[in-house]
Amino acid sequence: MAQDDVKTIDQLNEEADIAADYLEGLLDIADYEGDIEMGVRNDRPTVQIVADDDTDIKHLIGRNGEVVDALQQLTRLAVQQKTGERSHLIVDVDGFLKRKRQYLRDLALDAIDAVKDTGEPVDLKPMNSFERKVVHDVVREEGLKSRSHGEEPHRYVTVYLKNKSEDLVDDDDLDQE
Repeated sequence: MAQDDVKTIDQLNEEADIAADYLEGLLDIADYEGDIEMGVRNDRPTVQIVADDDTDIKHLIGRNGEVVDALQQLTRLAVQQKTGERSHLIVDVDGFLKRKRQYLRDLALDAIDAVKDTGEPVDLKPMNSFERKVVHDVVREEGLKSRSHGEEPHRYVTVYLKNKSEDLVDDDDLDQE
């Protein structure tokens, strides 16, 4: 499937099913109790692990989300192995990504306020591609400009005021996951 091709809802649901089966197997191996919730959001399959035991859940999130990021990468590989196509599946554990998005939104809004107050660009701390994309989206929504700089894993976002002649953020400046 070409990168520009849009997947059908059936294909997205199939990816979520494959991912859920894979994650259930991992939970069994780790002897963790948890429920798997599946869906499609923003044209992406999503799978969330929800558990009653906070201790187990914390282990599945890890410090700064490293474990949930690894689970997502492994699950995407499992889906790709079954379907033969790259997946943009999102794996979440106990609402971690929702909380992370809100934190990033607040961080971006603080940077936007600082840029508006001083007129000077603001550099944010290094972030992964998911985090940078959230920040770029918020900055664009608020009418400012952002650009990523640096090399992984030290890539970071700078927030700028738009020049008077600029109407849109240059799409080349945005990180895409």
